[in-house]
Amino acid sequence: MTLESRLDQWSRGWRGPVFAALVALVAGLPGVFAMPPLDRDESRFAQATAQMLETGDLVVIKFQDQPRFKKPVGIHWLQAASVSLLSAAEDRGIWAYRIPSLLGAMLAAAACAWGATALLGPRTGLLAGAILGATFLLSTEAFIAKTDAALCGVTTLAMAALARLYAAHQGGPPAGNWTRLAFWLGLSIGLLLKGPVGLMVVALSLAMLWAWDRKAPWLRELGWGWGLILCAGVVLPWATMITVATDGTFWSSAVTGDLAPKLAGGQESHGAPFGSYALISPLLTFPATLLLPAALALGWTGRREPGVRFALCWLIPTWLVFELLPTKLVHYTLPAFGGLAMLMAAALRRPLGQVSRIVGAVLMLLAGGLFAGLSIYVLSAYGDPSDVTWAAIAAGLFAAAGLVGAVLLLRRAAATALVTAGAIGVLAHAALAGGLAPRLEPLWLSQRVAEALDDADLAPRAGAPGPVAVTGYSEPSLIFLLGTATELTDPAGAAEAVGEGRPAVVEARQDAAFRRALADQGLIPRPAGEIDGLDYSDGDQERLILYRGAPQKAEAPDPTVAPAEDRP
Repeated sequence: MTLESRLDQWSRGWRGPVFAALVALVAGLPGVFAMPPLDRDESRFAQATAQMLETGDLVVIKFQDQPRFKKPVGIHWLQAASVSLLSAAEDRGIWAYRIPSLLGAMLAAAACAWGATALLGPRTGLLAGAILGATFLLSTEAFIAKTDAALCGVTTLAMAALARLYAAHQGGPPAGNWTRLAFWLGLSIGLLLKGPVGLMVVALSLAMLWAWDRKAPWLRELGWGWGLILCAGVVLPWATMITVATDGTFWSSAVTGDLAPKLAGGQESHGAPFGSYALISPLLTFPATLLLPAALALGWTGRREPGVRFALCWLIPTWLVFELLPTKLVHYTLPAFGGLAMLMAAALRRPLGQVSRIVGAVLMLLAGGLFAGLSIYVLSAYGDPSDVTWAAIAAGLFAAAGLVGAVLLLRRAAATALVTAGAIGVLAHAALAGGLAPRLEPLWLSQRVAEALDDADLAPRAGAPGPVAVTGYSEPSLIFLLGTATELTDPAGAAEAVGEGRPAVVEARQDAAFRRALADQGLIPRPAGEIDGLDYSDGDQERLILYRGAPQKAEAPDPTVAPAEDRP
């Protein structure tokens, strides 16, 4: 059976979206269980969710005692549901907080296949969903417990529903109320996840389609009456409760403290010039990189086709907005990746041009080589001899994906190149995220501190006195792992905690001040271990020293006993 016939068989009916979702599941699952809690956003989200479960307050978002008024509550509710069903807040198992992200990635792949099928056919729809699910960017976001994979899922669902409504007016399959319901649910949940981002993607796409076609009669069939009521029913209850609970502070803080700085400049040193996303797109779309030039070429030559036109209207305006935005993070363009995946898949419906094949092969070799080089670099910088096997596997698979994809593409077997390189690329990503990266111990300071406290019988969760006092190191992952009550303090505060019988974690640069504060209390330090590594959030090398609580008092000299050197 040929590859084309297999694709036709796998893409029939519900099989296409399900197969695409399975690709996303396989691509993202290894990192869900293997990767330690990440700094800083993931651990902030997870810690805020854990506090919701601990306190029962599902409205106000807090990180320890500080309000976290940046994003709406949607992801926290999804994480809280996942943790309640699969784990418990006191277990501090980060994998349970990541399940909504994994499901969001699966939804994005399935929805992309579902929407593309109506405009481009079942086989192309299957390939579009599988391409999206396998991309390095989405499969990475799938194991990070924050908003972006879930937002991609619901935004892609809304856009897929629009694609089917648009296709119905172009002679495609009819779109019923279930399709309209999918649109409004995707839009509403997107508002509850990340505010206006999903709405922006939909609105820009609709505006460009309307301008291109100079008409949009199918927009009247969206079910505006009940759809807006549904949207209000999803969003307004929490919006009202958070307004009352914070006296409106949430909204002013979200706008002035999060949104406005991103529009005004590169927030938190995340600025980059226009074109940055285009420059790194060969890496973010790997292992489908080989189809990037063909997709761009199709966007021009096939722009009169309804499916290509819809994909362009999905991709271009959203991509341009994020290119123009001063603050840039790699995941910002993710809600537009469904349109790019559609163009990539549609490019396979006809033979690829020579230029597209050559440029695609070069980009594929370059991306595979860069990822292979990255695997070798992190081994040399942060690994040890026991990590060589995983580094070799990851580097070898990345290089193989690049080489095999390039060779098959140059031999005019583009579909085979995509499927083969895609399968190898997914395995390479699994080896990197599930095998190599978790073993690079210098990068996981917080996890090693938590394990060292457990080994020394100093962990409050195991019954030791708490909370742990920490000075000189304040990454959110440590607070998530040690518990909400973890005390971030100064050297004097850490010394006071030790005097109260509680353990302390002291960064080496503050150790001298800590010991002086101990001496002022007449206390003797009792180290319980040291952890060396890299704080990758700020690039600083750290040495964290663990101290036991309840130390011995420094014995004062007996004035009736002469010093040894004065004795006869």
